[in-house]
Amino acid sequence: MPKAFILIETMVGRTREIADEMIKVEGVKSVDLVTGPYDIIAVIEAETLNKIGDIVTQIIHPIGGISRTVTCLAV
Repeated sequence: MPKAFILIETMVGRTREIADEMIKVEGVKSVDLVTGPYDIIAVIEAETLNKIGDIVTQIIHPIGGISRTVTCLAV
């Protein structure tokens, strides 16, 4: 099953709220708050790469308070 790591930058003060919303998304297997250039790293699994893309673009990107994401597909 395809897997991706989503590196997320959030607006100040919104990290916990965004993480709580993301963990409810189908296909999101884990959401961790981290230090460094990103605020959250999420792991997504789906049946196809297209479904991973749909989760990222249609569900995660519209979450308020997310300023930037980087999607890394596992190989």
